[in-house]
Amino acid sequence: MTGKIRYAYYPGCSGQGTSVEYDTSTRAVCAALDIELVDIPDWNCCGSSPAHTVDHHLSAALSCRNLAQAAQVEGARGVITPCPSCLSNLKTSARRMADPDFAARVNKLLDKPLRHIPPVKSVLQALFEDVGPDALYPRVFKRLEGLKLAPYYGCIMNRPPQIMEFDDHEHPVAMDRLLEAVGATALPFPLKVECCGASYGVARQDIVERLSGRLLDAAAACGADAFVTACPLCQMNLDLRQDQINAANKTGHRIPVFYYTQLLGLALGLDPKALGLDKLAVSPRDVLAAVGVRA
Repeated sequence: MTGKIRYAYYPGCSGQGTSVEYDTSTRAVCAALDIELVDIPDWNCCGSSPAHTVDHHLSAALSCRNLAQAAQVEGARGVITPCPSCLSNLKTSARRMADPDFAARVNKLLDKPLRHIPPVKSVLQALFEDVGPDALYPRVFKRLEGLKLAPYYGCIMNRPPQIMEFDDHEHPVAMDRLLEAVGATALPFPLKVECCGASYGVARQDIVERLSGRLLDAAAACGADAFVTACPLCQMNLDLRQDQINAANKTGHRIPVFYYTQLLGLALGLDPKALGLDKLAVSPRDVLAAVGVRA
């Protein structure tokens, strides 16, 4: 990579609240790697999980308004977002707008018709393609040697493949390769695209306890020191709900759950406070101290 790359940045609603550490660590890592993030002006909620279950056209209009706003960012290569749910909504809406009848109904809901659809990708894809493991390696300040990680992508970061169009939808490796470039060990985690229970944590806690419990069990069986994920909802279920899961399943897991950007930031020598490590429910201090990293 040569020179700075500019993207229109969609932080998503959770990035302003429950996953603020994902947003701040994403911004810090991108700045350190010469990726300029310009917040989409006057962005709105993409509809997240519920909107499309109520009205497909209204759901698409929410995302398409963001795409129209993003097109105003001068010099941007496209739109990137850290959140897989936001990514799915933005990319799905963009694809559906290729249907003239669908587009006509959506455009009636917008202040101005959407004329230009910028490319959309995840921050993970941008880091992997625009920076890449080989270019990341020489920038490392502190190698994370000895840190054994269970890379967990969640069920929608790469699926459905005809819409997400990045990495392998059953065995993705982009996050693995970036983590390996900074010295960590990415374990062959067998459940890297299995569902954690997603938003059922509110309506059906038992489902999250079963599915996320299965993930925690598998990580422990692999000998993982920690989970690393790219999804705010996955991180919340595995981290914040870990005590609930232990109580329900009669287990005793104490496995830290990092965002991959937090670990990349540590390896790049960024301030742990800027990476939001203090926001994690399961403290990562002992795990990091064991590999010579102070958090």
